[in-house]
Amino acid sequence: MREGTETLVRRELYSAPAYWIRSVDLSFDLDPIKTLVISRMQVEPNSAFAGHHEALRLDGEDITVTRVQVNGQSISFRLENGQLVLENLPSEPFQLEIRNTCSPEKNTRLNGLYTSGGGFFTQCEAQGFRRITFFLDRPDVMATFKVTLRANKQSYPVLLSNGNKVESGDLDHGRHYAVWVDPHPKPCYLFALVAANLVCREQRVVSRTGKDHLLQVYVRSGDLDKTEHAMQSLVAALIWDEARFGLSLDLERFMIVAVSDFNMGAMENKGLNIFNTKFVLANPATATDVDFGNVEAVVGHEYFHNWTGNRVTCRDWFQLSLKEGLTVYRDQEFTQDMAGSPSARAVKRIEDVRQLRQIQFAEDAGPMAHPVRPDSYQAIDNFYTSTVYEKGAEVVRMMATLVGRAGFARGMTLYFERFDGQAVTCDDFAQAISDANPDSALAPRLEAFKRWYAQSGTPRVQASGEYDADNRRYTLTLSQSCPATPGQSEKQPFVIPVALGLLDREGRALPMQFVGGPLASPTERLLVLEEASQSFTFINLDSAPVPSLLRGFSAPVILQAQASQDDLLTLLRHDSDAFNRWEAGQQLGLERLLAAVQADQNGEEPTLDAAFIDAMQALLRDESLDAAFRELLLTLPSESYVAERLVERGVAVDPQTIHRVRDAFRAQLAQALHADWAAVWDKHAQTGGYSPDAISSGRRALANLALANLVLDAARSGDTVWPGRAYQRCKDATNMTDRLGALSALVQAHAELAEPALARFHAQFRDEALVIDKWFTLQATAPESNGRVFARVKALAQHPDFSVKNPNRARSLLMALAQNPAAFHRADAAGYVFWAEKVIEIDAINRQLAARLARGLDRWRTLAEPQRGAAQEALQRVAAKPDLSADVREIVSRALAA
Repeated sequence: MREGTETLVRRELYSAPAYWIRSVDLSFDLDPIKTLVISRMQVEPNSAFAGHHEALRLDGEDITVTRVQVNGQSISFRLENGQLVLENLPSEPFQLEIRNTCSPEKNTRLNGLYTSGGGFFTQCEAQGFRRITFFLDRPDVMATFKVTLRANKQSYPVLLSNGNKVESGDLDHGRHYAVWVDPHPKPCYLFALVAANLVCREQRVVSRTGKDHLLQVYVRSGDLDKTEHAMQSLVAALIWDEARFGLSLDLERFMIVAVSDFNMGAMENKGLNIFNTKFVLANPATATDVDFGNVEAVVGHEYFHNWTGNRVTCRDWFQLSLKEGLTVYRDQEFTQDMAGSPSARAVKRIEDVRQLRQIQFAEDAGPMAHPVRPDSYQAIDNFYTSTVYEKGAEVVRMMATLVGRAGFARGMTLYFERFDGQAVTCDDFAQAISDANPDSALAPRLEAFKRWYAQSGTPRVQASGEYDADNRRYTLTLSQSCPATPGQSEKQPFVIPVALGLLDREGRALPMQFVGGPLASPTERLLVLEEASQSFTFINLDSAPVPSLLRGFSAPVILQAQASQDDLLTLLRHDSDAFNRWEAGQQLGLERLLAAVQADQNGEEPTLDAAFIDAMQALLRDESLDAAFRELLLTLPSESYVAERLVERGVAVDPQTIHRVRDAFRAQLAQALHADWAAVWDKHAQTGGYSPDAISSGRRALANLALANLVLDAARSGDTVWPGRAYQRCKDATNMTDRLGALSALVQAHAELAEPALARFHAQFRDEALVIDKWFTLQATAPESNGRVFARVKALAQHPDFSVKNPNRARSLLMALAQNPAAFHRADAAGYVFWAEKVIEIDAINRQLAARLARGLDRWRTLAEPQRGAAQEALQRVAAKPDLSADVREIVSRALAA
């Protein structure tokens, strides 16, 4: 099929295939230029089509078929619209053999079978298997796989595939072979092979079932010292899944392989997870605390897919969140449990919500808005989105909230009892959770709750309270609405769980008693908003309470509450719910940023008031708070979050103004709290041995925030001491978190010492690809100052170490720029011109990567002029390219049509 001619695929038109493939025997003779693939399939006509003589249509792309046989006899075939069409087939089960070749070395799309670093690797999700051999490339066709790999032994000593290795040996002419059998039926998107020169870290574990398992992490030579954390994360994930959900590893071995050229973060292929090196390699010298956390989370995520995605998979790609939303929820719960303390758990929850708001909420408000379960797509790769993943996880979290922790575990057990080994839907999952908990708050509301899967957009929840002093009653009224999104103008009410607490003015938790309720009342309740508007009345309250709404961010909504400054300060100082305490601080900062943006248009200088500064100072000095929590409390809302809140108010976004205002506030906090930042630095700038635990990571995070503020204030005052100390820390730090934190402080402040520090850092780590990615990103995300950041990015695009062919490197610079509003959204349109050039350039090499970059102008209509018109021209320039891929064309077309 020619690029750009893909048709729209609709969920409502799903039908089962005319044939099933029950087993596959694959044979590979691996060669970079021309790999021979022999596929022997046991094919069974679908009994639902009995009496019909349907053609068998097998998907294929960029492969050359040389022979087709049915039951050992050659048959005729034709190629039609990217499919191999076979007709006049037996009405009984038969064996189909296909011989074809492909060229891994020419596969720059990194989708299917490709080469990287002298080895062979695969990526088959969503539709990459068709680039290996002809097949029914759809997730509801599940087969057992036997795989034989043959290759040169010296060049490719490691031969891996899914399942258990049953045979291996040497062949003539310096070649060898390995045979792998996966006993569990799986769709072809979970197929994987690796043939490369790799080294391995191994560990044996015994599961709760008493079975012995071999865990292996494969990396290139020289990286073995960076695999201990990945291995320990894998062991922890295995133990956690057994303890939390009773799910054990079901294969003799579990393998992780790291590759530097990879479009995604990682892939959960059955028993053989292929990972981007970014989410495997970590040691203190080259990885930050964030990297260590990401490795743990992603290793956990892919391992958890063994059950939620592999043992039970998606019926079709519209159900993608069935596996991804559920597994994101599981990995979030895992990392929170690994964090340990309640405060550390809260920090993780806040970080997840902050990411959701910045990325998914913006997606919900833009031209690519789609339900968690989309209704249609042109290129399925474009729907590996924050909506499917992170919002999908929030939908699962709401189910867990409505049925309780134990109830959710019961639901998971029932889910696997019903559907193990099957390809099912999001509705099937929700029904299992509900059926296992018939007396829960979910069961009677299940059909309405499913609207979270069907309706796009972020609901708005308006909250207002009224206190009746004479009757000592407080009535809370909650109402909901959801703005129109592409293809959905009318929205029905969502089922929204609202966790609530009430505080008095001194911050004490108040009992929450309903009319006719028991005298012994809890201090936190879960309200369920399911109508357009509902009121809840609490009695026996001696004064007007301060409501603590949406505790723990109990639903993915935008809360619009009538909270006064005093209310927010009370919550900030006293709320027992850590999320809402942080949220109160964010709202206080956000209100000031929004007001200052408006005032800036009148020529007023942005100035923080004493009350806010005093509140921040009190938090910074509060040693009862964990360091990581204080770091979050002291960080202002991001520029992109401010922009989205302006859009809600109907204000066109000027990224330059937002940046100028936020930068001014940062500088004022740096100056006003200088002595406190210095005291925090002295206390938390720890040295000695490195540990990635939550307490140590929090201390480093707070220390690095302090150093950044001290260097920023030095830029104002002309002081040379703090920049000098930061430069020295760049040189002497014993771990990457401290080293990069110090370098970041210099770069963010545009200090004179930033240039020599950057040069020294590059020279020291020039052979560490992932560290050099950080070097690029740090420069691309620096606060814009008179066009210097954009000019630097353009220069870095010509750097010898930069290449658009490597996804990590392209993301480290180009996508980092697109996420730096002031540097990207320039009044002279230079950022958009550069963006269009790179989207077109990358599209010719790797359309999936290009489509990710193309998302950078999703929200162009929210911009003020002249950026708005210039962004539209850039989108039109990309759209005018005649040979544009379907992936990119879908993105820019939807953006222009919105």
